[in-house]
Amino acid sequence: MAHGGRRGRRAFIGSFTAAGGPGIVTAAVAEGSGALTLLSSLDGLPDPSYLALAPDGGTLYAVSETAEGAVAAYRVDGDKPESAGPRVPINGNGPTHLSVHAGHVLTANYGSGSVTAVPLRPDGTLAAAPSGVFRHTGSGPHTPRQHGPHAHQIQSDPSGRWAVSVDLGTDSVRVCTLTDGGLVLHRETALRPGSGPRHLAFHPDGSHAYVVNELIPTVTVCRWDAADGTLKPLAETPVLPGPPDGHAYPSGIVASPDGRFVWTAIRGEDVLSTFAVEGETLRLVGTVPCGGHWPRALTEAGGFLYVANERSGDVAWFAVDPTTGLPHFEGAVEVTAASCVVIG
Repeated sequence: MAHGGRRGRRAFIGSFTAAGGPGIVTAAVAEGSGALTLLSSLDGLPDPSYLALAPDGGTLYAVSETAEGAVAAYRVDGDKPESAGPRVPINGNGPTHLSVHAGHVLTANYGSGSVTAVPLRPDGTLAAAPSGVFRHTGSGPHTPRQHGPHAHQIQSDPSGRWAVSVDLGTDSVRVCTLTDGGLVLHRETALRPGSGPRHLAFHPDGSHAYVVNELIPTVTVCRWDAADGTLKPLAETPVLPGPPDGHAYPSGIVASPDGRFVWTAIRGEDVLSTFAVEGETLRLVGTVPCGGHWPRALTEAGGFLYVANERSGDVAWFAVDPTTGLPHFEGAVEVTAASCVVIG
């Protein structure tokens, strides 16, 4: 990142202020051990549940997962983020995810079942209003969770050509182009009815995508063609070695930078699952405890996994065995109602 030489890596942690969370938390990341040391918190934005860094690492973007729905920008040169302008309404309800794509911040709005594009100015600050809102349509068989669309994630594909959104309510993944500031549907790919797709992770070589399903605890392996913008489902793999003891609601998914492993977090069971990538299939290697309760999100950085455990109120980190891919718990810091972690 642009200023990594000056102050080392940082972790930025989102949380639910409505549940007592501190807002946006900044932590130092120790080189070598991956350990987190809390530095500051900033509580000016309600429910900053998901965060994303600009490509140069100098600006942090956050959703406000509220009924009004908004996005905000912060400068992160020091130990505490500083506001980089007023929050911007996204004309959508309950945004749960955001990413930076083609000079815009894109948000996935769970409540309204839509995705929003907000332009970025050259200095990385947000324009005053969205340039486009694309509303998903459809439903699924699982009531009441699938009575209508529920966009849960939106991100670029590895080629940077496409914006890909995952919708839990419609059991589908949409591939869009960003044209004149608006998101335009290119293709919608149907997944198994009732599966409730939540998040997607691309293989780093751009050949495949892995969709974690919330309502049926599986990962759908898909072939991805960036030239045509097409996603082809191939198979589903269970995230657990057998039936869950109780509820099992998968949340986050991430692929290793070398493409050898995929990890998922499963709420209820409170475990992390490790998969070995074997061609166009995933093989479940094993599961380990997530270090807390209700792992809402996970991320990988520098050979470590970081897990936001929402209900136990902590962020745990794990060293990854380079041979098996299995995570080993190393430590945790307390962050009430933690919802996501990004490392920059």
